[in-house]
Order: sequence, then C-alpha cells, then structure tokens
Amino acid sequence: MSLRHWLPCLEWGRQYDRHAAAQDGLAALIVTMMLIPQSLAYAMLAGLPPVTGLYASILPLLAYALFGSSRTLAVGPVAVVSLMTAAALQSVAPAGSPEYVGAAMLLALLSGLILAAMAMLRLGFVANFLSHPVISGFISASGILIAFSQLKHILGIPAAGETMLQLVPAVLGHLQAVNWPTLIIGVSSLAFLWWTRSGLKPLLTRLGLGATLAGNLTKAGPVLAIILSILAVKGLHLEQAGVRVVGAIPQGLPGLMLPTMDLQLTLQLLPAALLISLVGFVESISVGQTLAAKRRQRIQPDSELLGLGTANIAAALSGGFPVTGGFSRSVVNYDAGAQTPLAGVLTAAGIAISVLLLTPLLHDLPQAVLAATIIVAVLSLVDLGALKHTWRYSRQDGIAQLATIAGVLLIGVETGVMLGVGLSLLLFLWRTSRPHMAVVGQLPGSEHFRNIDRFDVVESPEVLSLRVDESLYFPNARFLEERISELIANRPQIRHLVLMCPGVNLIDASALESLESIVERLHTAGVQLHLSEVKGPVMDQLKRSDFLQHFGGKVFVSQFEALRNLAPEVTRRTLQRQA
Repeated sequence: MSLRHWLPCLEWGRQYDRHAAAQDGLAALIVTMMLIPQSLAYAMLAGLPPVTGLYASILPLLAYALFGSSRTLAVGPVAVVSLMTAAALQSVAPAGSPEYVGAAMLLALLSGLILAAMAMLRLGFVANFLSHPVISGFISASGILIAFSQLKHILGIPAAGETMLQLVPAVLGHLQAVNWPTLIIGVSSLAFLWWTRSGLKPLLTRLGLGATLAGNLTKAGPVLAIILSILAVKGLHLEQAGVRVVGAIPQGLPGLMLPTMDLQLTLQLLPAALLISLVGFVESISVGQTLAAKRRQRIQPDSELLGLGTANIAAALSGGFPVTGGFSRSVVNYDAGAQTPLAGVLTAAGIAISVLLLTPLLHDLPQAVLAATIIVAVLSLVDLGALKHTWRYSRQDGIAQLATIAGVLLIGVETGVMLGVGLSLLLFLWRTSRPHMAVVGQLPGSEHFRNIDRFDVVESPEVLSLRVDESLYFPNARFLEERISELIANRPQIRHLVLMCPGVNLIDASALESLESIVERLHTAGVQLHLSEVKGPVMDQLKRSDFLQHFGGKVFVSQFEALRNLAPEVTRRTLQRQA
C-alpha cells in the first residue's frame, strides 16, 4: 500500500499554492474565533479546567492535518464527546481534580490507540453497527441533556446529575437560590447568541457589508459575547455579587507528558473509550463525506481512522481530552473556503497564540456565557422530528431510535447508546429471521414473474415458484423449512418447487443444511426442488459443497427458463396472452 494512502498530506501538499494559502488563512481566522469559546465551554462540559479545551485544540489539529483525508474537517472538542467524557469519568475522581484530568488524558490515549488499531486492521465497517436512527436519537437526546445540564450555570445554582431524572429535581430544588446577576448574564448571552445566528448577518448586510464578510463576522458572535461579559463582570465587580467566573487560566503552551498508566483504571475506561471512538468516528466521517461530496472529493475511511487516532493520541500527550471532527466548525471551515487541512494547522497556531497571550484576560469570563455557548450550539443538533419520520417509515427503526433517546435521557449516555445498538441488532435479527417470501406467477404477455397477491398472473398447476427476498442464514433457516412445508401441504398437485433466489446474497452452513432437509422431505412427497436466478458468489459457495450433485434438481438462469423447461405449454400460452 502506498505511503500516500496513510499520508494524504503528500497529495494535497504537492498542489498547494498561494490562492489555497489565502483561503486557508481566512478560514483559520474564522474557525479560531469560533473554537476559542467552544473549547473553553466543552472543557467545562467535560468537567475539566477550561484550559484543557485549548490544549485539545492545538496538537490534535496538527496530527489530523498529517494523516486525515478530509480537506475541510475541523477537529477538536465537541459537545457529544465531551458529555461522554464526563459520563465516563464521573466515578473516577472529583471533576476538575488532577486525578480527573489524568484520567481524561488516559481516555484520549485509549481512544486514539483504538482508532489507530482499527485503521491498521481496516475495521472502519464496525461503525456501521451504529445505525443512523440510533446516532440521530443519541445526538438529539445528548443535545437535550447537555442543554439542561447547563441550566445550573445560567441560574447560578448547584445542581448535580447525569440524567434527566437526576437533573430535573436538582434544578427545581435550588430555584430559590438563583443568583440574579448570573441569570441576567446567562439569559442575555442566550438571547444574543441566538440572535446572531439568524439576525446579525441580515443587519450587517443592510448596513452595506458584503454577504461573505457579514457571514464571517456573524461567526465571531460568541467572541463578542465573551468580551462584553468580561467587561461587565470586571466593571461592575459582579464576581463579588456571586457570579461564577472561569478564574485563573495557566498561561503558556502545554508540555508533552504521558497520562498516568494505571492498569485498573485502563480496564475501567476501555469500554467508554471504545464507545467514544465509534461515536466520534461516525460523526466525523458523516460530516467529512458530506462536505467532500460538495467538492467531488473523496474521504478515505482508513485515513480518517488514523487521523482521528493520532489526533486523540496528541490530545493525550498535551494535557487534552478526546476529540473528533465537529459538525458546526467543519461547516464554518468549509463555508469560509478552507482548501486543505493546513487551515487546521493555522487554527492550531491561532489557539497557541491565544494560550500564550490571552489567557490572563479570560479570568473574569462568566461560566454562564460558556454555558450559553454550549446551549445554543447543542440545541441546533436536536431533531426530534426525525423520530416521527423514522417511525412512519419503519416502526422497528423508530423503536430503536426512541429507546436510544429514552435511554440517554433517563439512564445514561453510554447505556443509552448500547441500548439503541443492541435493540437495532436484535430487531434486525428478528426481521431477517422471518424473511419475505412470495409465491410468484408469470405476467401474461411477458417473461416477468410477480407476486400472485399483487398482480394478475398465471401459475402452473404443477410448478410452485417461490421467491425468497432475503439471504438465507441461521436465524431464518428454520422459517424457510416451515414456509415450504406449509405451501406444499396446501397444494397436493405440485410436482416441482422452484426456489427463486434474486434476493439471496448468502447461504450459510445452517441454511445449506436446511436446504438438504427440504430436499429429503420434498422427495418423500414426490416433489423436486430446483433453483433459479442464483447469484454468482452464492453459486460459487454452493459448488464448494456436494449439494448441487445430490439434490436432483436443476439450477436455471432465469425463472422464465425454469418454467419453460418444467411447464412449457403453460409458459407458451401465457406468453401469447396480452396482459
């Protein structure tokens, strides 16, 4: 395998020019302004000191630029992964303590190693077990849970809890202790940030700014909220009035360090690290593929696994926590015209400069503003309408989606995801254990065969044509036997059964044994089994057994050929009739 497969930077680096550099620089400036408040906010959401969010936005971006294949994906702390980090570490140590920070670094290292190992083993398909309804339900429920968990910062009250069953009583029980200056700051920040999303750009456009410039300035809304709130807290001495602020943030770049390697803690965090890896990869690859398709570019799943893996390892070595590709930042990066991952490198440089120069200025930043930033960001991810559409289209997928939402909200993040995944797989097995099978007949005037319950077709009195619309494997092998026995018992005149297999992509050992049992029973009843429209790979598989030599029937290329050989007179008359 070529080096370019693992280092996509070698491909875009050869074509890099001044125009791409200008576009990447502009995108980096915009994303940096967006990433600074988000990084601080998501670190707080994860229960970590705010500066760790900045640390997680420097080296991980450099690592992804080397190994990631997306030209526009913006890697860093994201809301959902931050929530999962907090859920994984809640029983390890008190939030914000040195032990807690060390555990977060270890969690990032484990996640990075898992993703890198999946890349080397080319196991990207494992993420397919997280179905879209489950991911959609998980993200919506997480958005609701995250938003509600931040109300304590908006209200200025203590309210601990990891689920809605814990958070709701905690918030309601402390309403009498609301800090009014904090509430005013929080509500004002919410209103301002919400307005900037929809109202600031039209206002700037009416004032004469170009659409592009107005859109870029709109992205700086959270930065403006931070500046105004810091000035308000400092000028009005609101910290003395009970407004909780970020406090002292260490100045300077993080040093490289290894997380504390504790075997017991590693084993405790491993399941959460695996789940964070899968969820982060699914979110990242979905965003990356969507944006790449707009420019007719390609995403390499193995490179994405390696890029995200090395990004998380870099986060672990630099005092950060698990990261992945963020939806909102990636869209902003794309809209700002980013051409290559070098935009992420420039963003990392901007964050590094901020850590070196600006952190002392953030001392008076109210936690309520960071909470408002989180709430506005995550509520845009909530899409409960998707549940209605999923339920209408597929009740089984709707059940899995509803179970995921309920599990995340009422039981916990990790349990909710596992509940949704497990239920999806269980429902899939149940659905495929009872595959759709249709008795078919010939459409008059044609060589086509259709379901006798849906079309006016002609059947041969001695030939039963049964179409199987599912692969045959161990969960449905017994069902096939029962269905054929039922059909033969109700049609004593039948002498031939043709199993029509256009939808069969697999026949496993259990199904092969069932076919052999079916052949024996049919012979006892004076009926011969035949196959038609068997796909090449399935035929190759059957040839590796002795079934074709002993079952006594024939394998026909098409159902029409089968009927033409087994019931030529009926087929000829049907072909001459007009539909």
